[in-house]
Amino acid sequence: MTKIALVTGASSGIGRNAAMSLSAKGFKVVITARSLDGLKETAKLCAGEVDCIASDVTDVASVDALFEQIRKLHGRLDVLFNNAGNSLPSINFGDMKLDQFKGVIDVNLTGAFLMANRAYRMMRDQGPQGGRIINNGSISAYMPRPGSAAYTASKHAISGLTRSIALDGRVHNIACGQIDIGNAASDMTTQISQGVPQADGSIKGEPTINVQHIGDAVVHMASLPLEANILFMNVMATTMPFVGRG
Repeated sequence: MTKIALVTGASSGIGRNAAMSLSAKGFKVVITARSLDGLKETAKLCAGEVDCIASDVTDVASVDALFEQIRKLHGRLDVLFNNAGNSLPSINFGDMKLDQFKGVIDVNLTGAFLMANRAYRMMRDQGPQGGRIINNGSISAYMPRPGSAAYTASKHAISGLTRSIALDGRVHNIACGQIDIGNAASDMTTQISQGVPQADGSIKGEPTINVQHIGDAVVHMASLPLEANILFMNVMATTMPFVGRG
């Protein structure tokens, strides 16, 4: 049976590559983001037929409409790559405004909750029961960059969400895992190679990795039988300043 996979934030970057990678491995892929034009560009790059459905992960009605369309098109969902996210430029915590903080939390945490919650319900209620949710975390959950309180808080919360879904999902044959990514080259990381704040107050460029490595990791996790789960996977540039003293 062909597996149905949903990828959020699929109009560019990591989401686009994940959709391409899943499609190349025979998954039937549904892609979503706010930009329908961006989704159509992604679809052109995929190996198989792809369903493009524009939606906003922060809007309950929009998310519910997305899952209703998936239900009508395919009748089930086997994999969610919960990838949509955003970030801010480096801002010292004392200078951060509430609307800036909420803007990141609304997408990275509340949006991730909504997508995972609706995917969980579909996987729980379908026959045969079960499925897999893969959350896009970040190594920032464990080791923040200077000036990243909103992003770091959101990704730290995702780690807790992943554990809770994995635990609650056991009774419904739903596996949940997380990919913590470090410096994959995407639209959100163009500044990294040019120079980003370090713990010692300096600005230095950092190595990045090809986003295809993330696509490969998503495919590996998505292809596992539901009796096996990768709870956390860390994929990062080998020589980036993460392990060791800042």
